[in-house]
Amino acid sequence: MDNDKTYRSLKTIAIVLTLAWVGWSVYDGFGRDASPAVQAYAAANRFFDDGQYRQAIESYAEALKLSPDMLDARRGQARALIQLGELRQALAIYNEVIEKDPDFAGAWANRGIIHDRLGEYREAIRDYEKAIALDERVTDGPGWLTRLLRNETRRPPTFRDRAQYLKAQLAKPASERVLRVPELDAAQRPFRK
Repeated sequence: MDNDKTYRSLKTIAIVLTLAWVGWSVYDGFGRDASPAVQAYAAANRFFDDGQYRQAIESYAEALKLSPDMLDARRGQARALIQLGELRQALAIYNEVIEKDPDFAGAWANRGIIHDRLGEYREAIRDYEKAIALDERVTDGPGWLTRLLRNETRRPPTFRDRAQYLKAQLAKPASERVLRVPELDAAQRPFRK
């Protein structure tokens, strides 16, 4: 009797999940803006999520060729460059993007990451604080589902955490400062809306 109940429950769950997947597939394929620029941008984001940063940069460039004013694609290029360690090039892009859209908190936060990795800590703090002032949500970090998919059991440090840490370290005598902790610093990911 108990097996029948369990079987029916599992069958119902399987049907609901299948219908949800089919519904999402239909929405994803037909319900969205399918312009070539948006398709290239979506492909670039998939490459980025898969850690294929060079391919992501190429797809972001394709999106920009089709839609030169797509700032999300330009920001995507900069995020991929951060992941590749090409910080000066990423910094130049973020300077350009911030000039065009100074109200997007994510650009300030990511430029802060670049300054941080370059050892320009006061500039990093300034950018982190500007990002937080523009949009408090920038400090939320990835949600539980994103962390689950990335197999991250602990919440990575936020921009606010890093700014507070840097301030505390810069207040100490130079000989006592610990401004880099590579394993923790590597956990800080660029912001993406």
